Amino acid sequence: MDQLETLARTLRERFPELELREHEPMSRHTTFRIGGPARLMALPWDRKEAAAVVRTAAEAGVRPFFLGNGSNLLVSDQGYEGLIIKSSGLDQTREVNRRLRAESGIPLARLAMAALGRGLTGLEFVHGIPGTLGGAVVMNAGAYGGEMAQVLTAVTYLDETGKINTIPALECGLSYRHSLFSDHPDWLILEAEMELQPGEAEDVRARMDDLTARRREKQPLEWPSAGSTFKRPEGHFAAALIDQCGLKGLSVGGAQVSEKHAGFLVNKGNATAADMLGLIDLVKERVLRETGVELEPEVKFLGF
Repeated sequence: MDQLETLARTLRERFPELELREHEPMSRHTTFRIGGPARLMALPWDRKEAAAVVRTAAEAGVRPFFLGNGSNLLVSDQGYEGLIIKSSGLDQTREVNRRLRAESGIPLARLAMAALGRGLTGLEFVHGIPGTLGGAVVMNAGAYGGEMAQVLTAVTYLDETGKINTIPALECGLSYRHSLFSDHPDWLILEAEMELQPGEAEDVRARMDDLTARRREKQPLEWPSAGSTFKRPEGHFAAALIDQCGLKGLSVGGAQVSEKHAGFLVNKGNATAADMLGLIDLVKERVLRETGVELEPEVKFLGF
């Protein structure tokens, strides 16, 4: 019996209510709709369960991979031979003195609606980002002039031993698509606190509707993707460089550079991880050769 089999048995014995899946297809858990099976997946429904899983995994010498909505992730066709903890059950919100506190698994669209329902403004920019709050903090997610660094005040997380810690946003090392948590993938974000401002519900709703309309007009939302595949190079825009190189519509197998927005690499229905990785590499090579600019993927890779 190997480590993961032992861990699965221990988790079932100690926490019989915990949702635990073996050989779970990751294509069900990424917005690319790509990925082979995860050997073991735990889906805790509150922070107590999450902490228990992390501590039990540490005892077994297993380092978990933490998953939110899978909106920035490409998983190998062979899958992932490890433990994945999916935090979708951590999705509660509460307000304390205009500071909105939310658990890490809440989808960003729901988070924006929670702020709207409380008459608060400042999170409209996240409404169309297809991720969860935890992932947004890790990547300092942003869109249309807003980013998490503008509203974040504190983060509560589990370290690799299962100890709960809370740190102010100023200690989170937030920069472009990066944070302290990017450097510590074995830390699980449990909750984030955001300082927002009072806003008129009609104005907040109008701003969200406007951003949604702009996304629908400019982005290929009809196809599975991970959003913008590449980070913004200093002094450039990745989509403009890719378009400049005439790469719109370029395909490798079922993966394609979107004909609508060159920054999006999409799954046209049957793409494999190998297809998408091949397309990413091809785009990087062509852009570097023709413009001298090296593109860096924003997408994370698992199981390769």
